Amino acid sequence: MANEAAKIINGPVSRSLTKDAARKRDAATDVMRVRRAHNAASLKSEIRKLNFVHLLLWLLVAAQVIVSKLDLVPSDTVSEPYRWEYPYLISLFPLVTGSLSLPKNNISYLVISMISSGLFSIAPLFYGSMEMLGEAQQLYRHGKAYRFIFGWAAVTVMYLVMVVAVQVHAWQIYYSKKLLDAWFDSTQEKKKK
Repeated sequence: MANEAAKIINGPVSRSLTKDAARKRDAATDVMRVRRAHNAASLKSEIRKLNFVHLLLWLLVAAQVIVSKLDLVPSDTVSEPYRWEYPYLISLFPLVTGSLSLPKNNISYLVISMISSGLFSIAPLFYGSMEMLGEAQQLYRHGKAYRFIFGWAAVTVMYLVMVVAVQVHAWQIYYSKKLLDAWFDSTQEKKKK
């Protein structure tokens, strides 16, 4: 009998406690949603900045290839491009797919951009670093360079471009992965409702 009296007395209290707990949980979920949305917006902003720098690097490499192939300037001013520069020109594809994924939160485009960024952006840069290694050693040991870009040793200029490009592409992939995780979490949350 005492147990029944306790159930009757504690019943409404426990229901109100669960309602309060549910309200707190909903408020915490809303706070997390707002944080996630803010985080996704800041990640998109960073990716857009990196895409702009990637476009500038791509234009620089494309300009060298076009100018040297069309003989617009003498070869002692702008040398022949290295072999790695041709496949690097395909890095425009991950740039475009990554840019197209941002406005509508398209997960599949972002995944394609991340995979192709490693394949078409970072892989040619690693190949190029190995391709130019002999020429860099010759410049370092003997002080002789045979390719020039506006009076500078081409190997030095291209290694500087590579250092910037590897960092840009690595940060692009990193921020894209973080954004992909945020988008995936939000889609999973929508499916639960």
